[in-house]
Amino acid sequence: QVQPVESGGGLVQAGGSLRLSCAASGRTVSTNTISWFRQAPGKDRESVAAISWLGDQSPSYADSVKGRFTISRDNAKQRVYLQMNNLKPDDTAVYYCAARRGWEPRLEEEKYDYWGQGTQVTVSS
Repeated sequence: QVQPVESGGGLVQAGGSLRLSCAASGRTVSTNTISWFRQAPGKDRESVAAISWLGDQSPSYADSVKGRFTISRDNAKQRVYLQMNNLKPDDTAVYYCAARRGWEPRLEEEKYDYWGQGTQVTVSS
């Protein structure tokens, strides 16, 4: 059973930065693509970014975070990171790491099979 584990959430002021980390228990075919999603209070969960372990696939980003967030991977550490810069109060949410077997860095929630417990990100104004 694959279990993604998130870390790195916290409280930050608007304009600040945070880096989230996702570790999926063991690199297997079930974790070919890792994605970040988020859910704000009272809102549906939405996609943030996705990255494939396949080297020739470019990461995918939601329009709301393009230019501010960067998703990356560390092959040696088997971790995926989400660098979040210029944070806004609207970025406040629980951020989830998810894994899927497919190689394409899709952003559709239903494409993902394994989910972490989430980490809270709070951006104060």
